Amino acid sequence: MAINPSHARVRPSLLVIDPQKFLFSLSSCIAAIITLGIAFAASLPRPWWALLTVYVTAQPMSGSFRPKVFYRLGGILLGAIVTVVLVPNLQNSPELLVLCLAGWTGLCLYFAVLDRTPRAFLFQMAGFSAAVIAFPYVDDPGQIFTTTISRVEEMTVAIVSVTLVHGILQPWTVTPIIRERAETFLRDAAEWTIEALDTRHTRLEYEHRKRLAADITELGMMAIHLPSDTLAAGTTRWLVGALQERLALLLPLASAAANRLDMLRIHHAIEPDLMPPIEAINQWLSGPIDSPPEVAAEIAARCRTLACRYDHGANWDALLTASLCERMAEFVEAQQESRLLVYSLENTVPTKTRPRLPKGIKPRPFPMARDHTLPILSGLATAAAIIIYCTIWIALEWPAGAATAAFAALITCSFAAQEDPAPQIRRYLGATLVTFPLAAFYNFVILPCVDGYMMLSLVLAPALLAIGYIQADPARSALALPMFSCLIVALGFLDRFQADFGVFVNVGLAQVGGIITTIAVTRLFRSVGTRWVAHRMIRGTWRDLAALANSRQRLDSGVWTSRAIDRLGQIAARMALAAPGDALHGVDGLADLRVGRNLLHLRRAADFAAGEARRAINQMLDEIAEFFRRRAATGTASPPAHSLLRAIDAALMSIPTLDQDALRHQAILALVGVRCNLFPAASAYVPSETSPRISA
Repeated sequence: MAINPSHARVRPSLLVIDPQKFLFSLSSCIAAIITLGIAFAASLPRPWWALLTVYVTAQPMSGSFRPKVFYRLGGILLGAIVTVVLVPNLQNSPELLVLCLAGWTGLCLYFAVLDRTPRAFLFQMAGFSAAVIAFPYVDDPGQIFTTTISRVEEMTVAIVSVTLVHGILQPWTVTPIIRERAETFLRDAAEWTIEALDTRHTRLEYEHRKRLAADITELGMMAIHLPSDTLAAGTTRWLVGALQERLALLLPLASAAANRLDMLRIHHAIEPDLMPPIEAINQWLSGPIDSPPEVAAEIAARCRTLACRYDHGANWDALLTASLCERMAEFVEAQQESRLLVYSLENTVPTKTRPRLPKGIKPRPFPMARDHTLPILSGLATAAAIIIYCTIWIALEWPAGAATAAFAALITCSFAAQEDPAPQIRRYLGATLVTFPLAAFYNFVILPCVDGYMMLSLVLAPALLAIGYIQADPARSALALPMFSCLIVALGFLDRFQADFGVFVNVGLAQVGGIITTIAVTRLFRSVGTRWVAHRMIRGTWRDLAALANSRQRLDSGVWTSRAIDRLGQIAARMALAAPGDALHGVDGLADLRVGRNLLHLRRAADFAAGEARRAINQMLDEIAEFFRRRAATGTASPPAHSLLRAIDAALMSIPTLDQDALRHQAILALVGVRCNLFPAASAYVPSETSPRISA
């Protein structure tokens, strides 16, 4: 399998039916028909809630929802308990009841957005189920216990049905998608590295940073969801955990090598013996993914030999060369290990015959960088939207107002995790309006001629299959839920058919009014906060770097790198929404990432050093901690003080006194990295100087 940097992605024709997408749609349709049949047979009062829950639950990747059935059912039960507790006790104070329900839904959305693991479905369903159960009975709570039991039964039947049908037919498994994402990441990393080593990476810096960080963040999130996938689950979890850790290293290593090479080009100090390994790396990156591992081992060995030769040099160019060679060697090793893992993922084998992987790969849970700002905004937006809906509903004494409040919870839960959900909700409104004619056609032309459950299933199948196919397409899946909501809610699906044009229009207006109000509230709470959230996350990175420089604990570089990559991916997504001249684009997240990895090496060197070397390294780390604390406090990317440059150079001069060769080598490379990233325009390091100059 070759990794071709110029790989073209061909979009399939819209006229060609994808068998996998069709199987997903067919599975959902079968689950919906089974759910509807059970609801009719059991005389459940609102079969349409059960039918809608089928399509709210169904997701294109089977592994993304099968075991989460327990989280969803637990969330429904928790929401039902809250409803039974709140509604009877606050039945004489509807305003207070609305505030409590809105607050509960907002709190659940806060935890759902913050969690970012399968456990988030517990909170999501707890908020959603409480809203859909309670709001229709705010003004008539007498039958709330019976109603709660019915809603729980309807949603439980739907979730169990869709889980079983998708589990049997297995329309989609997450493993091939992870393999595709990993191969895409390797292609992107290879393309960026080839460009970087050939002086052409500057124009691609931001675009590649965003794409690579987003890829690794997405792969990490897939690794979290992977235990849901039953196909070779044990082996796949083990491989993807290791793969995510290796891929997270490629971005900082490739960018570090490019940074050193750029500085050597500026100094016109590229030695002739550097060119053969650089050319060998370019050829190897353009080659097949299953090339013999001996090729990568030989390239890495050549780079390390040069690194050890140049780190004894007495001038700055020699130290830059040593750093370049070491980072190229580490990149080649990480890329080769990633290739081996991707190949193993593609050829998954039982646990007893797992391939032997390079030493040091220890899969672990994906460490995520969490920021509370977006979850808080999501919760506030949800609570405010529900309060506004209920205020309009109560003030106008609108018969369909309860449905509006329930749709508020549905819409806000569906888009809670997005950065700026307003554009998606506008598309939601468009899809709803487009579906109304179809719902009217079914309601007033087709359904009056239908007699019996079997005929109803046959006439519904074309619409359910068509919209389900849209749901299976990632590019159009956001349109499917509003289409299903409009169609299913408008038809009602009661035990006895009733075609009432007034009710049809009233329910339709409730949906449209709810969506429009959601857009307004979302624009108020969320869209204006996107840039603010990005700045908060950047300041969080600076606070972490300050803590990293101050820490006296042994920290794991893999955990730090993965968390920093996750944060970098989130920041990159927000930067895409910022204006071209925004200060966000001036923040180099990769430089911060590289500094953090170097600080880990220097922290270890300080633990084992003694005398002057220990004092110099600790003084430099203290100044770095103060520098990043100052950045975090002011929120601006202020330049470091000249005293920090002097401290770095003093540490460089003291490093030769270290006894252990391996420790000394890593400490030198880490100091070179910190100097290059914090002072890219500084004059060359000269051991005899104590006050280096800063060039213009």
